[in-house]
Amino acid sequence: MNNFVQRFLTSSTTDEFYSGRGIVVDDDEFSDATWGSQAGFGNIAKGVPAFAFPAVQDPAAFLRLHTDDHDDPNCKIKIQHGTTTLAFKFKGGVIVAVDSRSSAGSYIGSGTVKKVIEINPYLLGTMAGGAADCQYWEMYLGMHCRLHELRNRERISVAAASKYLSNLVYSYKGTGLSMGTMICGWDKTGPALYYVDADGTRLKGDLFSVGSGSTFAYGVLDQGYKWGLTDEEAQELGRRSIYAAGHRDAFTGNSCNLYHVKEEGWCFIGNYDLSQLHYEGPGNVAGSPGHGYGYDVRVEGSSSSNPPAEYTTTDAGAS
Repeated sequence: MNNFVQRFLTSSTTDEFYSGRGIVVDDDEFSDATWGSQAGFGNIAKGVPAFAFPAVQDPAAFLRLHTDDHDDPNCKIKIQHGTTTLAFKFKGGVIVAVDSRSSAGSYIGSGTVKKVIEINPYLLGTMAGGAADCQYWEMYLGMHCRLHELRNRERISVAAASKYLSNLVYSYKGTGLSMGTMICGWDKTGPALYYVDADGTRLKGDLFSVGSGSTFAYGVLDQGYKWGLTDEEAQELGRRSIYAAGHRDAFTGNSCNLYHVKEEGWCFIGNYDLSQLHYEGPGNVAGSPGHGYGYDVRVEGSSSSNPPAEYTTTDAGAS
């Protein structure tokens, strides 16, 4: 195993490809930008990607000291972030639902962020944590999933894809990466769902929610989740869970993007404005209520000045 690792750490796959055919390639002919971050993902040609680290002893401690992760009130850089992403398996596949708000502390950077990475037609990844970290590593994962197809002439399994991502980020453990993602897909074993974070943690499960609003989402998911949900019921559960998080969590909001992973691949169900869900509901969607998720429930005879009739009658009879 050590020999295998050293082989790919000390030499590039490109070099091995050419050397095996008697072709000599002089790296001096190419600039560093050809292989580095300036070329996007061009560094895949040299095997394991390499990055320049700050000239400090502990990059993670340096990052905490200069960001709002530290308790120092003099900290000038605010990169606090929040989101809500969720995914769950059921008999009809995997439902993936995310919000679209990007925040840095109290500042909302964008309300239209796409937090689902479409890795390939059968694999989806979610973004929670640092947007740059999640986007880079999941897109990099997509490249290796495609290489796996070319080498083995079959799709990569969800388990293998999640393991590959876990191994990648584990090699940078302690350097300040911020990533909490779910790898969702359908392979020969059926629907599959894995959670992977920046420490290399990899968990298999039926239901996950990640982000600052995940506790609110879990409250709805735990109440409504079951394996035998219909497609419409599962999609409604995903929408309502993201709405609940957006309604209560300041770092979650704007809209909900909903995906459904099936045997024939993933499909995008729709984008739903959370304010519209609150007042009007999801519209003419099968299996969903014909009214707002929150507004009607709160204002229809439920205030102390205008209580429902049954409460008035009960109180009068008791007195």
